[in-house]
Amino acid sequence: MINLRKRNDIRQVVHSRIRAKMSGTAERPRLNVYRSLNHIYTQLIDDANGVTIASASTITAKGTERKAGGNIAAAKEVGAAIAEAGKAKGVKKVVFDRGGYLYHGRIKALADAAREAGLDF
Repeated sequence: MINLRKRNDIRQVVHSRIRAKMSGTAERPRLNVYRSLNHIYTQLIDDANGVTIASASTITAKGTERKAGGNIAAAKEVGAAIAEAGKAKGVKKVVFDRGGYLYHGRIKALADAAREAGLDF
């Protein structure tokens, strides 16, 4: 019997390969994305100091819990929210860490919304 690797195991290998090449600094933090079936989470991380600068997710979007967090519209809201939170902390440029996910769908929508809201990748 052939043992197939699970999709999340493959994603974690890809993410570790990406993280080996990328790191966030205070001037240019890492915009990390985690996607679950029901929600999407983002963080601006300064890896040099080991500090999370700002975060946003579909759970805490605009102060209320959302029921539909696993769609493209919610990802756009989170992208705009993380850009606003970053600009409030003085962050304009970031390094985008897609977390091992394909740059498609919710991940792409989040990145495009963050760019439109003022973050520079």
